[in-house]
Amino acid sequence: MSKHRMPKINSIHFGAIWIAISLVIGILLPGVIWIITGAFYWGLSLIGGIVLLGFIIVFIIEMRQDSGKKPYYERYLSEDIPFDPEKQIAVIKSSICTGEQVAGFKSKEDGHFTEVMLIRNAKDLETFKEIYRIEEIKKEY
Repeated sequence: MSKHRMPKINSIHFGAIWIAISLVIGILLPGVIWIITGAFYWGLSLIGGIVLLGFIIVFIIEMRQDSGKKPYYERYLSEDIPFDPEKQIAVIKSSICTGEQVAGFKSKEDGHFTEVMLIRNAKDLETFKEIYRIEEIKKEY
């Protein structure tokens, strides 16, 4: 039973979009209207400023909440991709050519491999083991 979770602004790269929208509404649009009509519409600048201020406030709150905690994508990893030791084994697939390593689970029944996370270093491997409470991982090439 998976719950719907709203991704955070700083985890889905919407920051640039929010800033661009606020700049278009607050600076570009009033500037174009001013050039065409000769009248400056302060209301649009105010709306753009409010959008930008709102983004900054939400972003700061999220960054303070995330400080010193597990990254957002790791928090719910075990819920999103469950591990059943009765039906699956933990495996690290390693590429012979590039050496890239991916941790995941291999089905004992049909051999289907479910990728979970990229392993770039020993810390990533320890994180994977900690999230899924795994002691031993088989390595395949």
